[in-house]
Formats: sequence, C-alpha cells, structure tokens
Amino acid sequence: MKASTVVGIFLVLVGLAAFMYPRLSVTHEKKILDAGPIEVTRKDQHTLALPPIAGGIALLGGIILIATGTRKN
Repeated sequence: MKASTVVGIFLVLVGLAAFMYPRLSVTHEKKILDAGPIEVTRKDQHTLALPPIAGGIALLGGIILIATGTRKN
C-alpha cells in the first residue's frame, strides 16, 4: 500500500470520528496536598469542541488521497 493511501484511510477515520463525537471531554486530576496519609486531589474537566467543517475537510481529503493512491500509472 502506498503512503498516501494509508494517510487517506487515517483522515477518513478522523473525519468520521469528528462527526460522531463533536465534543471531546478530557479530565485532568491534579494533586493539591499530600501530607502522609492525607491526600487531596482536584479534577478539572475540559471540553474540546470539534467544528464540523474540520471533520468534513478531513473526510474529503482522505477520500481524495485514497482515490489518487489507488490510481494506476
């Protein structure tokens, strides 16, 4: 398989994932206090919004790369 075909497949998968999951939530756990047996932590949740246009561009670019990668010379 050509490298452009592999990259194209990856972009198609990323584009589809962006349409299926438009928002990604990431939780970070931070240790605030660690004094012997007492431990205090804080969880912060961040949300990353993926614009639909980015998923569409990745999907279209992946399809184009797959189509040109499978073309015979």
